[in-house]
Amino acid sequence: MEKEIYLTGDRPTGKLHIGHYIGSLKNRVAMQNSGEFDPYIMIADTQAFTDNARNPEKIRQSLTEVALDYLAVGLDPKKSTIFVQSQIPGLAELTMYFMNLVSLGRLERNPTVKTEIQQKGFGEGIPAGFLTYPVSQAADITIFKAKKVPVGDDQKPMIEQTRELVRSFNNAYQKDVFVEPEGVFPPKGQGRLPGIDGNAKMSKSLNNGIYLSDDPDTLAKKVKSMYTDPTHIRVEDPGHVEGNVVFTYLDIFDPDQNRVQSLKEQYQAGGLGDMKLKKHLLEVMEAELAPIRERRLEYAQDMDQVLAMLKQGSEKANQRAEETMQEVRAAMGINYFN
Repeated sequence: MEKEIYLTGDRPTGKLHIGHYIGSLKNRVAMQNSGEFDPYIMIADTQAFTDNARNPEKIRQSLTEVALDYLAVGLDPKKSTIFVQSQIPGLAELTMYFMNLVSLGRLERNPTVKTEIQQKGFGEGIPAGFLTYPVSQAADITIFKAKKVPVGDDQKPMIEQTRELVRSFNNAYQKDVFVEPEGVFPPKGQGRLPGIDGNAKMSKSLNNGIYLSDDPDTLAKKVKSMYTDPTHIRVEDPGHVEGNVVFTYLDIFDPDQNRVQSLKEQYQAGGLGDMKLKKHLLEVMEAELAPIRERRLEYAQDMDQVLAMLKQGSEKANQRAEETMQEVRAAMGINYFN
């Protein structure tokens, strides 16, 4: 029986943080290890150029950082095809065909894109490639005929746009070339990890994240600086749990939820200081991240091997993509010389 393909990936614009880990990476590893899927994991360098076109060195350096993060969390090139987006020529071709099947207005209404445009402060200077990157994402998913797409909650509009484009293409050319994908989302309450500053989202651009590669000292400094409850000035003061980033992280990372509940009750009653609470969180985070950090350092000793893994994965992915593109060209009637 042929396994279902799943596809997902990340833009190489810096190292990955624990928001990526909770929001998607853990899901990917679990699906990979279940043996039920054929995983395709993409480093989306082409998409990274949509808002970093004049900084190719940033993308080049980040490419290997993301690859190291993938290997460190447990993505296995023997079980998953890990590849580089720009090395798949068919993706650019399919993106162009899809662009003719979606209106500018529809792209402008995409809530995820609207939010990101506002965050990046593009104003009237929005790069055309950035506005149309949901079309590129649709090509990424469909060229491999992925049925499952493990992503964070903020990517739901992208999945819906992909499903629309699948229907548009299949209807326009009267052939079911593509399948409508389904998003695989993290457990409820874990889809968006707040930044250590209390900002609603952990983000590379906001510099408010804990990275998978952070050393123990850096991790300790970040946990100690975390936003808690500004009204909780003295240890004996009753504190608020809601909006307190330390408790949000404990809810997600601490395996002993009975202990977390007890800490919440102590904090709300008064008598539990922020530093004691943060010390406990640091122990929990270190237990989770230390093995990842150690594996990352091991892989970093042989970067030639990491690049060889990406090259091999890209070649395999390209072969699969070209098979789909032959179907696409036949459906559209542009395989003129066959």
